[in-house]
Amino acid sequence: MVKTWEQLDEVQPNVMKLLKNSLIKERLAHAYLFEGMRGTGKREVSLILAKSLFCERPVEGYRPCEVCNNCKRVNSGNHPDIHVLEPDGLSIKKHQIQALQGEFAKTGVESKKKLYTIVHADRMTVNAANSLLKFLEEPNSETTAILLTEQSQQILPTILSRCQIVSFKPLSSVNLIKKLTELGVEPYKAPIIAQLTNNLDEALSLSSDDWFAQAQKIVVKLYEVLKKNPLEALVSLQEDWFLHFKEKEQFDQGLNLLLLIFKDLLYIQLGKPEQVVYLSEKVRLEQFALQTSGRRLTEQMTAIFDAKRKLHSNMNPQLLMEQLVLKLQEGSSFV
Repeated sequence: MVKTWEQLDEVQPNVMKLLKNSLIKERLAHAYLFEGMRGTGKREVSLILAKSLFCERPVEGYRPCEVCNNCKRVNSGNHPDIHVLEPDGLSIKKHQIQALQGEFAKTGVESKKKLYTIVHADRMTVNAANSLLKFLEEPNSETTAILLTEQSQQILPTILSRCQIVSFKPLSSVNLIKKLTELGVEPYKAPIIAQLTNNLDEALSLSSDDWFAQAQKIVVKLYEVLKKNPLEALVSLQEDWFLHFKEKEQFDQGLNLLLLIFKDLLYIQLGKPEQVVYLSEKVRLEQFALQTSGRRLTEQMTAIFDAKRKLHSNMNPQLLMEQLVLKLQEGSSFV
């Protein structure tokens, strides 16, 4: 789906401000490197920059009008002076760069301006990178290059030095939730995932991970038995938690999920139900929130933070969880 300037401004305001100022002042760099995680809008921004450059009637001097012939052709991928290069198999080969150079040696079909975008620029072979370097060393004033990468450390320093590097920030939780739902993740799953990562790849992986789905059920069950008696909670640890959470990273993820339940309860008490992330448990959480106090919730959240700290200082995870369960029930200081 084609994004508007306004939509991209919500996701990457710093990037869009930089490009806006460069367009208005007519001081675009001859080469840009857009670097950042997958899903942060690099490709969409390269598309809108292309439209801004070729638009027949840019709004306020920088925004593409989206209705002129050039804007429509850029959107459809049919503009003769715009070229997009993607890996041929696993890498971008030398012959691809040479073919691109051949195109740019010709006069622009409709104007002197030309633009090329290299997707996954970090996947260029050494020979391809060296060919591109020669291209970048002798820039045509009417040519704009945009390199896209998630791995800028894989690109030759000599290429980096000839590009203006534009960093794309990880998505905020709000934007990540929106992106996940656009990609088909169930709306009740997305808010929890967005609290645990701002990496789109990792978020998508979690959304389809059976282990993670089961982990959420075990954490909710543990919270429910915590409200009953210490013995039942310790039994639940043995029967469920310790069988599912085995590695240190898994324990940590379990503690993160447990922490989110207490945060949800606190948000409900503070009159901020829109902040709740366990949407499938919201009705029950609203009932649970009536049975505790804000001070108690704060103490319990502090206990979980302490447990996470002790986990990373190599305390025995099973002993740690047993102590945490007792602390969450009693309210005594965490050992």
